[in-house]
Amino acid sequence: MQVFFIAGKATDSVTHGFLPAAERLGLDVTILTDRPEEHPGHRVVPCDVMDYREIVHAGRPGAYFSNSDHLQAATALAAEFYGLPGKDWKAALRCKNKHLMRAHLGDVWSSPFPVPEDAPYPLVVKPREGVASEDVVLVRSPGELALIPDPRRPMVAEEYLRGELHTLETLNGQVIGSFHTTLSPEPHFIEERLDWAPPPPETPQVLERLESLGVGFGACHTEFVVRDGRARIVEVNYRAIGDHCDFLLAELLRRDLFADILLTHLGEPPVFEPVSHAEATVDYLVADRSGVLSRAPEPGVTRYGEATVTYRPQRSPGDVITLTRTNRDYLGTIQAVGPDRASVERALSGFRQSRAWSVD
Repeated sequence: MQVFFIAGKATDSVTHGFLPAAERLGLDVTILTDRPEEHPGHRVVPCDVMDYREIVHAGRPGAYFSNSDHLQAATALAAEFYGLPGKDWKAALRCKNKHLMRAHLGDVWSSPFPVPEDAPYPLVVKPREGVASEDVVLVRSPGELALIPDPRRPMVAEEYLRGELHTLETLNGQVIGSFHTTLSPEPHFIEERLDWAPPPPETPQVLERLESLGVGFGACHTEFVVRDGRARIVEVNYRAIGDHCDFLLAELLRRDLFADILLTHLGEPPVFEPVSHAEATVDYLVADRSGVLSRAPEPGVTRYGEATVTYRPQRSPGDVITLTRTNRDYLGTIQAVGPDRASVERALSGFRQSRAWSVD
């Protein structure tokens, strides 16, 4: 079967996850992209992938698939045009556009810019359609808000949701996993660590809100805060979890998760009972200064007793680092998996102590 992958920039998830999975499934993949130079070695068709009409004009495949935040609605519209399995384009748009999501759910104060005078400070200011904590900042007063540079793209302000931060990973509406998230100190919101954990008791509240948004096809990564028994959604990314956690999720579930997601888009959604008997953590190595990355470990897997550590770089020696105070500052991910929490912590500590990173 011919499948069109709708892609922007190259990502490890697509290059090392979904494309190999498509090969295992015997699929004939063509990549539609506005960055053809980033996808060497594959059949590529240059295309304005932000425009669903251009995707439609590229032809009718057997299936469409995208793992990009920005391209879910356009991909869904193209699939609907040809009557192919796909996401509800309205749900994809609601998830991507934070103002539309807040207006639909109605449980969190939110406003587009300009912010009204009676706004309930502190506020979290973020791009309306942003990703990876880009330009997300906590502001405690109108004075701090006035210090934010004139935004180059539409922004929204939301009430600051206090509480424990979790993720919920779902496939076709079914819970397949959850992480507890540790963030950097305020006023920024960089994810520094994710610990594999059972979904909290408030998870049904999140599932109810996802259903309200129209989410239920394929992979979805949801971030939510729990406080005093109440769960409120922070962000919905209508695709698989990123920053190498998708590879960890596949390992923990002992599934070919990338193939499972593709099968949904082929009209063959898999049925399985998620089971994991391991403990796991993803520890992000975050740059603390701008400069040139002069030293970093090689990628690979290291054994520490009963636990294993997998290191995946996101930057290479020689790369110029420009500090953004976002997830874009990641140098690499340290992933530890073990039979219990103690073995995971020992493995993480041992790996960090035996390796070195330098930004000069």
